[in-house]
Amino acid sequence: MENKIFYVCKYTPIELIKSYDLEMVKFDPKLGASNNCKSMCHPNLCGYGRAVLEEIFEKDIKSVFLVDCCDVCRRIYDILAKKKKMDFLFLMYLPHKKGAAEIGQMKRELLRLNNYLEEYTKREFDENKARKIWQSEVYEFENSKIDEKRIILTGAHGSLNLKDKIEKITGLPVEDDTCTGNREILKQDGSDFMTDYAFSLLQQKSPCMRMQFEREDDPKSIGTVFHTMKFCDYYGFKYKSKSNDKSQILKIETDASSESEGQIRTRLEAFSELINPFSLKTKKSSDDKKYVCGIDSGSSSTNAVILDKNKKIVGFSIISTGKGSKRSGEDALKEALKNAGLKREDISDVITTGYGRDNLDISNSSVTEISCHAKGARYLYKEARTVIDIGGQDSKVISLDDSGDIINFVMNDKCAAGTGRFLEMMAKTLGLSLQEMSRLGLEWKKPVTISNTCTVFAESEVVSLIADNTEVSDIINGLNQSIASKTTSLVKRSKGKSPYIMTGGVSNNLGVVKALEDNLKEKIYVPKEAQICGALGAALFAFE
Repeated sequence: MENKIFYVCKYTPIELIKSYDLEMVKFDPKLGASNNCKSMCHPNLCGYGRAVLEEIFEKDIKSVFLVDCCDVCRRIYDILAKKKKMDFLFLMYLPHKKGAAEIGQMKRELLRLNNYLEEYTKREFDENKARKIWQSEVYEFENSKIDEKRIILTGAHGSLNLKDKIEKITGLPVEDDTCTGNREILKQDGSDFMTDYAFSLLQQKSPCMRMQFEREDDPKSIGTVFHTMKFCDYYGFKYKSKSNDKSQILKIETDASSESEGQIRTRLEAFSELINPFSLKTKKSSDDKKYVCGIDSGSSSTNAVILDKNKKIVGFSIISTGKGSKRSGEDALKEALKNAGLKREDISDVITTGYGRDNLDISNSSVTEISCHAKGARYLYKEARTVIDIGGQDSKVISLDDSGDIINFVMNDKCAAGTGRFLEMMAKTLGLSLQEMSRLGLEWKKPVTISNTCTVFAESEVVSLIADNTEVSDIINGLNQSIASKTTSLVKRSKGKSPYIMTGGVSNNLGVVKALEDNLKEKIYVPKEAQICGALGAALFAFE
């Protein structure tokens, strides 16, 4: 008999199981190669479920307690029951409500579990021992003991790594209210242990998303990170209700792997800049700012902008630093200095932004591209209320208030669809340059629908359309409409409104701009400095 029982859900009756001298261990898996899972489960099983299965098989775990809180837990149970020899395997059914009928159902589940435990351990239930453990248990996190402001992490399966990352970036304590997070139950001393215990388990302060009740708003919370799993976002209505809160909210999606660390970090840092008063911690600074520089290190290019003391652009550069390029942010700075007729010592402060900002050792500090694009956009177009930025690796929409402060922002998920990379791949498939695509996209005659948002599948559609002798201009318009549709959904999610400004390299594609204008039914302002907007915003922050 194995003494360690591994579990997932916060509704797991830990105290009852511990009363049989069994140790409870919570899963906190990270998705790896998933070699075992590939032969046992559907590829669209969420990353968390695959990560749990992979850990069970890799570590040969033979004792698992599951709750049917979601489909993935039921699938894990089915796979383990059929594919692996287990010492302990139990699936508990969880009610959706917390009324008298549901408490009765929960009690019956606890009694069923108790019978299983007695048979497994060859021991009888000791109610006094179970009640003592229940009453004296030390929980991972108790709201009543935290008085300072904090961040709420809610939604599905928040990992310890995600919680730690939020705390590190925001500098604030994080309360993990995800379905595998904080476990807080009432302590009672009634006459019927199983009834009292069932009641307490169903009264948790941060309920499962399946539950038809919500926890009350926390006055100490100054922001909420709503986390969902790839292929498992069935609780959009929960996010929508949270979005109506006055506190800042950020929605992120992961798959339990370490991919897209840069994008997640960018979102969290931008979120931190929203909830905390912005302050730069610089290595050095000068009060006499004659010239400042901002550098935007992106996925395909690095841009630099130099401003004089009157915040006038005196020099800039756009250099390719994507795959195969040997040029760097230092080269972008040198080229901008050359164009401005200045030397390095003329620059008092340098601020970096973009995904590669932390890899540039030439700056005083760094700021996220969210804040920089908002700052730069307001400089270029003071009336702007929504910034649409489509770059090489991602697309983002930033909503601004009348003062130019960020209200909300959304980014595309880790997918090339709707980005500059998408257009590059399609141009290569069509045998065109990006400039030719931009021109031909305005000359279409018949509408063509590209149904797939996935870049790989969209490329297959393009190949099929070429084979059917579809006009190239019509295909390009279909691609432009695909990007416009995806971007419009981001605008709606961010509650964006006119006037609109478009920044980033894709703003050079006139066909995409026109398709976006048709979808939004509004004119979009595209400044001539659109591609250097992020670097411009970084330079403006250098004055602050």
